[in-house]
Amino acid sequence: MAGSTSVVIAALFANGAIAVLKFLGFLATGSPSMLSETYHSISDTGNQVFLLVGIRYSGRKATQAHPFGYGKAQFFYSFLVSVLLFGIAGWESLKHGYEALMHPAHSGGSEAVVLLGMSIPPVYINVAILLGAIAFESYAYLKANAELQRQIKEYEWSGLREAFRKTSDVTTLTAYTEDTIALGGAMLALVGIGLTEVTGNPMFDALTALLIGVMLMGFAVALAWENKRLLLGENLPLDEEQKLKTIISDQSHVVHIDHFRAVYVGPEKLLVTLDVSFDPELDVEEMDDLITDIEDKLREADDRIHFVYIEPEL
Repeated sequence: MAGSTSVVIAALFANGAIAVLKFLGFLATGSPSMLSETYHSISDTGNQVFLLVGIRYSGRKATQAHPFGYGKAQFFYSFLVSVLLFGIAGWESLKHGYEALMHPAHSGGSEAVVLLGMSIPPVYINVAILLGAIAFESYAYLKANAELQRQIKEYEWSGLREAFRKTSDVTTLTAYTEDTIALGGAMLALVGIGLTEVTGNPMFDALTALLIGVMLMGFAVALAWENKRLLLGENLPLDEEQKLKTIISDQSHVVHIDHFRAVYVGPEKLLVTLDVSFDPELDVEEMDDLITDIEDKLREADDRIHFVYIEPEL
């Protein structure tokens, strides 16, 4: 939880500062891709606010109405991020880029900007802002990547691809992907603005704005899909389930595992329920001790397991 919070706070400050700079750049130069990048950074900033609300809400203690706590709040707020923020920001960027492509004469001016008595070409302002954005985003990206790499090492995943399929820490996942997309968007805008300056053709700048919108909307769909599996209560991946089953099967007096279910009730917080057939010669006290021993071993094997319920079958 602490790792996720620090990742989100770092991204919040970075994206808030970048959004202001990009908007000032758009006002000064009228660049379509700068406006798209402004939408992008505003959505990123709102993203972090939603994620912080989710982290705070999910930290509430379990109640009678919510016996497994409020951990799924992070799944819900991350889903809202994908639908409300990235979807809307992506659509606005796409629409603005399309309009600039269809009506290039409306794509902004190219007059020099007077700053502190000096006349500065608009392209220099945009390039300076985007380079600053890349620097800020790189800091936020490194924070998110460090946390994700920690999880990859802890749970022995093969890499980022497996982490995306298996992680329940949607807060870090969202921040990492958002920072990656933000870096890509800033670099794309840099290319589009540079090509427009070199060729004198505003279509490159407009096309960049459109591509940023497509990229944002694509991310919105991918993030919503990842949160869907957690909100609907998807079971553990088969390889991780098999490891836990092996621990149980290796215990003496365990005859068979009849049913095994494991779902996330919050980020890195698993609920495991089992129907286990035990040796019929066990008495009640011995069976109770064995169940307690199995619960302890499961928690030792995977610290994500917070709740274990074992139903004995004779």
